[in-house]
Amino acid sequence: MIHPTALVDPAARLGDGVEVGPFSIVHGDVELGEGTVVGSHCELGHPAAGGDVGPLRIGPGSLIRSHSLFYAGSTFGPGLQTGHRVTIREGIEAAEDLRVGTLGDLQGDTSFGRHVRLHSNVHVGRGSTVGEFVWIFPYVVLTNDPHPPSDGFHVGATIERFAVVATSSVVLPGVRVGEGSLVAAHALVREDVPPGTICAGVPGKVRGPVDRIPLGDGSGPAYPWRRHFHRGYPEDVVRDWDAEFDGTGV
Repeated sequence: MIHPTALVDPAARLGDGVEVGPFSIVHGDVELGEGTVVGSHCELGHPAAGGDVGPLRIGPGSLIRSHSLFYAGSTFGPGLQTGHRVTIREGIEAAEDLRVGTLGDLQGDTSFGRHVRLHSNVHVGRGSTVGEFVWIFPYVVLTNDPHPPSDGFHVGATIERFAVVATSSVVLPGVRVGEGSLVAAHALVREDVPPGTICAGVPGKVRGPVDRIPLGDGSGPAYPWRRHFHRGYPEDVVRDWDAEFDGTGV
């Protein structure tokens, strides 16, 4: 399952059924879980600038698409999926089913909860914290430098579980986006967003509770989104959400 043009260090640990595509490089301190598929022209375990940062561990059943670059020193749970040409630095701890869209840029020392969805061209600054079931849409930037350029004063943003950060928003350093909240498209988030609220505008301001936003078909509120959107989630998770909302979707 290793293409003849791929370069796989003999010290790398590959599980059963792993596939490595043409012209990809797998360094020695890399662990690939069973059934993982690596596309063409990828590099896994690229050395970090700070020296030995430990192995790169990628859980079983993962899919890494072409031209993706992973540094050493991160751990990903089962079911990781990337788009093409992602860059993922060292020091990342990710739970199961992280999805990183094409041209995603994860700058390291960051944690991700279960079932996080990052769309294309998302930049996550070093030191960020992203909770489970978070959605981050294209061209969002999570910053970490309050006085750029600076050295040693970086602090990442925190995005709590079930939050949604819409297209082209910017979240400034140290800001906390609360559980189940919505950051509207093109918002500039300078202050903490309380749980379950809408933040919109430049600068971003709290505009009220998220459940005031209706679905386009008039069938009920759009948020919390887990009332009505279940595609791609495990059955046990969906059962819990149905129980939470009494199975009514409203």
